[in-house]
Amino acid sequence: MKKLLSTLVSVGVVTTSLMAANAAITAVKVDDSLSRVNFSSPVWAKAKFSDVTLYPQTTIKMNDKNANALNEGNKAKTAKVAAVHNGNDIAFMIKWADGTVNIQQGYKTDVYGDGFAVQFAEKFDEPNALPYIGMGSAERPVMVHLQKAAKGVYEPNGKGDVSYQVNRNQTDLFNKELAAFDAKVKQMGSNDYERTFVSEGFRSMTEIKDGSNRSYARLGRDGDNWAGTLSRPMKDGYVNLHAGAIPVAFAVWDGGKMGRNGLKLLSSWVSVKIEGEKGGDALIEALGTPAKGDAAAGKEAVAANGCNGCHQVEATDPANLMAPGLANIGGYATAGYLRESLVNPSAVVVPGYNRNAHSNYMWYMEENGKRTSTMTDYSWLDEATMNNIIAYLQTLKAEVE
Repeated sequence: MKKLLSTLVSVGVVTTSLMAANAAITAVKVDDSLSRVNFSSPVWAKAKFSDVTLYPQTTIKMNDKNANALNEGNKAKTAKVAAVHNGNDIAFMIKWADGTVNIQQGYKTDVYGDGFAVQFAEKFDEPNALPYIGMGSAERPVMVHLQKAAKGVYEPNGKGDVSYQVNRNQTDLFNKELAAFDAKVKQMGSNDYERTFVSEGFRSMTEIKDGSNRSYARLGRDGDNWAGTLSRPMKDGYVNLHAGAIPVAFAVWDGGKMGRNGLKLLSSWVSVKIEGEKGGDALIEALGTPAKGDAAAGKEAVAANGCNGCHQVEATDPANLMAPGLANIGGYATAGYLRESLVNPSAVVVPGYNRNAHSNYMWYMEENGKRTSTMTDYSWLDEATMNNIIAYLQTLKAEVE
């Protein structure tokens, strides 16, 4: 197996009895072939759909006035997610409401497509030290499968015929000859925007282009809903999903609101129970059990320790460019990640530094090529206060529409 990084750093977290936690999704064992599935495949009649909530990602404010205005006050969205596996391959479907259809067009820079992504952690043997959601983190990589609704474009498919890569307006063809040219481009073209990436932290996302990844993602309409599907091997050179339970995260983009990159709706890590496999209880517990603490006391502790001085903590607080925004952190961050951020702020350094922020307030410093957070280390807090703060931070999330 390709080794992308070293083992994870263990981070402790307070949990309660396993009886309080359940897997959010069950990957049902089937006998069907899963190498090529879409939302209309019969296999989904055997699946069990679960609700997964996707929250607006608001860690960093984009430098796009129009996009920010369109997404002001976004609410969370509930998606329906199902999974099946046959011991060799695993497939997911995610369905979410979106009354408009937005298609990405390669020749326009201000038109964005609707889309979805499914993310896997390479290592998850330490459930309380999973990678940072969305982009992974140093020494803790993720694999991200992305599919967007896209306009059909010419795809050489290895044929190397460059004559059909010419813009139709730059040809000397007319009438029937131009129609024949368009038909050939359409025949050789593709509207499949599937991409797969590995990432080990911000600005490290790298597309897999060497053919070492085998996956199949599709996006289709089901009434007013988008339905996205992904099938992939349970084990390849990047991840091994043969386990009692695995962490998976989901994201969707709304092209009508100029959604792209970090402007999306995102779930936290969700536990997926692999039917027929043993184990996974620790992961299910870690992802399904709320932090044990007093949220009201945690809010007071956040104020007393000056967190509001750098972060925009709640959505109603004034915007603050001195540190990442926390208004929806409870929607897509696990209790383990929140704890790690308090006791070891440099473990995951979110890039900003927002260009609109004051130059005297850098989010991080660089020492020997490594980013070090300027956030205070709160490892000195007593356990009760730490639990209270985490419990409060988990309440920070948008209302579900």
